[in-house]
Amino acid sequence: MAPAVGQQRLPAARRRDQLLSAALAQFGAKGFHGTSMDDIAEEAGVTKPVLYQHFPSKRTLYVELLETVGAGMLETIASRAQTADTARGRVLAGFEAYFQFVGERTSSFHLLFNSAARQSDDFSEGIRRLEDSVAEVIGTFIEARIDKDHRELLGYGIVGLAEVTARQWVHRTEEAAQSEGVQPALDPAEGMVLAQRLSDLVWAGLRSLPGQRGKDDD
Repeated sequence: MAPAVGQQRLPAARRRDQLLSAALAQFGAKGFHGTSMDDIAEEAGVTKPVLYQHFPSKRTLYVELLETVGAGMLETIASRAQTADTARGRVLAGFEAYFQFVGERTSSFHLLFNSAARQSDDFSEGIRRLEDSVAEVIGTFIEARIDKDHRELLGYGIVGLAEVTARQWVHRTEEAAQSEGVQPALDPAEGMVLAQRLSDLVWAGLRSLPGQRGKDDD
């Protein structure tokens, strides 16, 4: 159980953040169905009545966490990409931001891309909205003479490529750690290598599109 400091009186906003952080740790490790409100209260070091004062149900807590974490990921990718001044630079910056997010906030990645959550009618819509938003941001990297529908579809394709690669990176790291009896830790340098290689792969495709701007970016 978390230390007794969790029982101290905190301002409502700080308490709420504390509870969301505890919920992220539990949901990220055990998923929605494998986590109870008792687990979250214990993780936060508070009583269940305190938890219910802020979140009336486990579903409410999970939905808010999805929205908060999803918005954070989207902001991370968009803000990093905006710092680049070339089309190719934005592609690389977007991938780097994504893999840094996965490496530093692996529980958040598990929460957002948990297959059980995707299949649940309660949560799939929120995850779908996040994917739409990320694909829209990625679509801004495509400055080619192609119609809007194809631009959007390519955005989803790039998002899917990053997600599947990250999922395997996380899975293999956690599997290796389990076999060695140690805590899993994603290697930031490996994340940047993956970002660079995916960026090269995606840019090779994008620059071949008719009218793609920045074809000579190196």
